[in-house]
Amino acid sequence: MSRKLLVLSVLYFVQGLPYGFQATALPVYMRQEGVSLKGIGLASALSLPWIFKVIWGPWVDRFGSPSFGRRRSWIVPLQVALAAACGVAALIEPQGGLIPLLSLALLMNVFASTLDVAVDGLAVDVLEPRELGYGNIAQVVGYKVGMLTGGGLLVWASQDIGWDGLFLSMAGLILLALAVTATFREPAQPAGVRSSQSVTAVLRALGQAMKVPGAAWVIAFIATYKLGESMADAMFRPFLVDGGITRGDIGLWLGTYGLLFSLVGSFLGGIAASRFGLLRTVAAAAALRALAVGGEWWLSLVELTPGRVISVIAVEHAFGGALTTAIFAVMMSRVDRQIGATHYTVFATIEVAGKLFAGWLSGYFATWFGYAGVFAIATVLAFAFLGLLYPIFRLQAGEVESPRIHA
Repeated sequence: MSRKLLVLSVLYFVQGLPYGFQATALPVYMRQEGVSLKGIGLASALSLPWIFKVIWGPWVDRFGSPSFGRRRSWIVPLQVALAAACGVAALIEPQGGLIPLLSLALLMNVFASTLDVAVDGLAVDVLEPRELGYGNIAQVVGYKVGMLTGGGLLVWASQDIGWDGLFLSMAGLILLALAVTATFREPAQPAGVRSSQSVTAVLRALGQAMKVPGAAWVIAFIATYKLGESMADAMFRPFLVDGGITRGDIGLWLGTYGLLFSLVGSFLGGIAASRFGLLRTVAAAAALRALAVGGEWWLSLVELTPGRVISVIAVEHAFGGALTTAIFAVMMSRVDRQIGATHYTVFATIEVAGKLFAGWLSGYFATWFGYAGVFAIATVLAFAFLGLLYPIFRLQAGEVESPRIHA
């Protein structure tokens, strides 16, 4: 099991690198280039491949070399392509190179999102039911360590190594990860598990799942649980830039300290879900996370100091990490293993779509109402999400949770 978890952690780490850059470094770069808040908010559309991957996801399930490995046939070439895109980005001149850089960021998301489908398929194939809980921690923590590196450590180091050094470092880390994953021998397809052959099969499976009592509430739950947090996060970095916080401090405080606290929260969230129940953990983490989003609203009303900013970042990321781990456990528990990764991709697409919608609106709200206004709206949305838990708790009353949740 340790070998499988190591490989999965490395693969999710690779996916987190470009997203960490996009979430932390790109807004800072765009603001320094004079891009408007509306433009920064709309730049979240670069993540659209993470929604559209549901369209090409079944092709990842369908094609692959049995001798090389059905999943490795996609994973290895996509890692090479992602490293190449980072290498090309290192050649772009920072001044006046915004459009080429945005284009490459979009291409990186295409590669990373497709890689995610293949890695999710690998996780579904290799993890035993008792290992799913640990696998979920490997997924969340591996991805966030990648985000910490791409959006924290490398942004902080970019003051000395420059933007080109940042991209070259990302490419080098991806190639190092490739050396680890290339040696992994993919096991045979688990007995009794078939893969999806078409988008139609995925939609049919989703239609069947929607007939289960309470399924609509779960879909709404997955789609909206991060509306408030995502809206606040999209404007928090420009808020810090306009508040006089340096690029290095943003990378260190938000991209490094914040993600470290997020990792701690992810571990604790997984442990709590196993010991105290999934929905109880989700409810507690969501309530505490909503209070933490309110902390960003508070920062917009007071003088910014390092202590205040770091404290809010730490609390928000810790409870957000715990909530994410628990939500992903919900998604895992609802996946039909008969259609593997493509069914999980549907849930993941819904989850990403909810976050993107809030990011698109955030720049407009910040322009119309100011930073305090957009953070206030985000806080209200974060608390409003808690209302969806009530019908889910009622539907779960008297039911036994899937043992896979507690693996």
